[in-house]
Amino acid sequence: MSTRIPSLNWLRVFEAAARTESFARAAAQLSMSAAAVSQQVKALETQLGTPLFRRHAHAVTLTEAGRAYLPSVQQSLLMLETATTGLFGESREQRLFVQSVQLFAHGILAPGLSGFQALHPQINLALSTGNVTADFANQFSDLQIVFGNPNLFGTSGDELLRETLYPVAPAQIATQISEPQDLLNFPLIEVSTHRASWVHLFETLRLPQGQAHYFYADNSLMAAELSAQGMGIALARAPASDGVIRNTGLQRCLPGVEVPGQEAYHLIYPEQGALRPAARLFRDWLLDLMAQERF
Repeated sequence: MSTRIPSLNWLRVFEAAARTESFARAAAQLSMSAAAVSQQVKALETQLGTPLFRRHAHAVTLTEAGRAYLPSVQQSLLMLETATTGLFGESREQRLFVQSVQLFAHGILAPGLSGFQALHPQINLALSTGNVTADFANQFSDLQIVFGNPNLFGTSGDELLRETLYPVAPAQIATQISEPQDLLNFPLIEVSTHRASWVHLFETLRLPQGQAHYFYADNSLMAAELSAQGMGIALARAPASDGVIRNTGLQRCLPGVEVPGQEAYHLIYPEQGALRPAARLFRDWLLDLMAQERF
């Protein structure tokens, strides 16, 4: 395999195709034809001596080698863009990559991001979401919003938000619950990726849980939707879940009964002094949003 550094244009095409999982969408972003994108990706694969994509009928997915290569390519392109801007003036658009756990992105970021874009129209924000640590592996980001132990993700960060747990269900179920032990008469929808869960609520309320029957989901958005469809009682995780609870029409089962969660949402980055200008602006905006909303 040749050790010569691949063509910069090949790398740009590879990054766009990997990010969009489509040669056609990458072509549209780069003002090229899909055939040209395919040819340049093939040229890169030939030089590297290994396939980077698996081709499907209407999409492409990264191979293991492609997934491993992508973060280095993205970071290198961003470093080159940053250096060019620093030496030769501000670009009209600044790229910013933010990763966030789903519930925070849905309940906190989505309602507020129009305000950020209005303040900073020059920033081209790419927001990706996940549910567990592995969802963010092998992906470059300027900033990450995580839930749980921040030390698993980066060296610097800010605590953003804590949560409050309380049971919610459709009205026909909620009206049948007048005291905590009535919860045990229904399936309880548990989010398997959270430490603070039904067990935590029962322990805080000093309620025996031996008769509890659980139905498992892997995220809070799905848990709320399952509850709305009559599958059982879910746990709200306020305030990040306020939007989905409102949209699904779920009601509190026991008004006034709630417990604090055990962990928090954190904004994570490698080190504050190394943040690119767009990332600093996003961090300042997000911290202001947390302070103004008084979550």
